Amino acid sequence: MPKTKMDSKKNLLEEKVVSIGRVTKVTKGGRHFRFSATVVVGNRKGLVGIGTGKANEVPEAIKKAIQAANKNVTKVALIDNRTIPHEAIGKIGRAQVLIKPAKEGTGVIAGGSARDVLELAGVRDIVSKSLGSNTKINVAKATLEALKMQRTPEQIAALRGKKVEEL
Repeated sequence: MPKTKMDSKKNLLEEKVVSIGRVTKVTKGGRHFRFSATVVVGNRKGLVGIGTGKANEVPEAIKKAIQAANKNVTKVALIDNRTIPHEAIGKIGRAQVLIKPAKEGTGVIAGGSARDVLELAGVRDIVSKSLGSNTKINVAKATLEALKMQRTPEQIAALRGKKVEEL
């Protein structure tokens, strides 16, 4: 089978496990345990995705999560391949994540799963704050949502039908 363009992209993506949880289903015969896993994948150059998987064993759940994450990889707008164009707030459920661009040399100021998403997206200078709920999965998804909202000056100029200099 010939390799496609997406296959070569997927091989370059790094994975990071955000959370592993034990899920219990109580039946007449007793408790049935399964494992859910959330994984972030990215190439540290603007591509990032999140996926969740559930299975009877942890490695299987992680494998399913990686497959799901590879399916919904998205491109993130970066400036100078180090920071984001503007601030944004991503909201998923009760979790909110505020992200702000930062000066060169600041580093990734973020905690928990937001840090994993930002690092694998390739953002090197950013300040972020988790507001509201701090559920790992929802914070990761809210961070990705905030990154998806980013628009470069070129994109805004194209939407308005103007040149970048006019903005």
